Amino acid sequence: MTTVGLIGSGHIGGTVARLAVAAGYDVVLSNSRGPETLKDLVDELGAHARAATPAEAAEAGDLVVVTIPLKAYRDVPVEPLVGKVVLDTNNYYPERDGTFPELDAGSVTSSELLQRHLPRSRVVKVFNNIFFKHLHALARPAGAADRSALPVGGDEAGAKADATAFLDRIGYDAVDAGTLAESWRYQPDTPAYGTIYSADPANWEREAPADAATVRAALAAATR
Repeated sequence: MTTVGLIGSGHIGGTVARLAVAAGYDVVLSNSRGPETLKDLVDELGAHARAATPAEAAEAGDLVVVTIPLKAYRDVPVEPLVGKVVLDTNNYYPERDGTFPELDAGSVTSSELLQRHLPRSRVVKVFNNIFFKHLHALARPAGAADRSALPVGGDEAGAKADATAFLDRIGYDAVDAGTLAESWRYQPDTPAYGTIYSADPANWEREAPADAATVRAALAAATR
């Protein structure tokens, strides 16, 4: 895989794009406001980045990152993503997204909703549990003693393997967190969400590494 498409280019999307370019990928950025609004980020990233529409980014990406508010998940283009691995960074925040009765009842996860919307794509949930500043700061080369790990959840082993390979290149180990139905274990208000990468849970400005064993323990400790 050589090109990463991004549907959404905010804090997490922009950070993933920076890490991807540093790792040798090309990136195609998009958002809901139009390619012209991404000029500054494209200029920062240089020759390996360009801006496009969401459909164009979906078409161009060998791997595509969907990083938009949950309330807009139905706007993700379907046909250009057929057969592709889609990395879903999203979380459900009712104060932002409105209420989803299925999510409130715990009968489905937010990534399962995206998978339903993209029935011929291979959705993997990742990047949703880490503060964007920590995501940038904690990236380390393979084999580094203080390398952090991120959970990956999905319904297809091959898709999770592709996500794991991508994480490795951009500076992270991966922990298999099970299926999309099990991805609630690292959604908001769980031990694996956010503060696991923070030196001080009350002040997220300073990051702290979390290795695979730490992430596995946090996933196991999650309750509904």
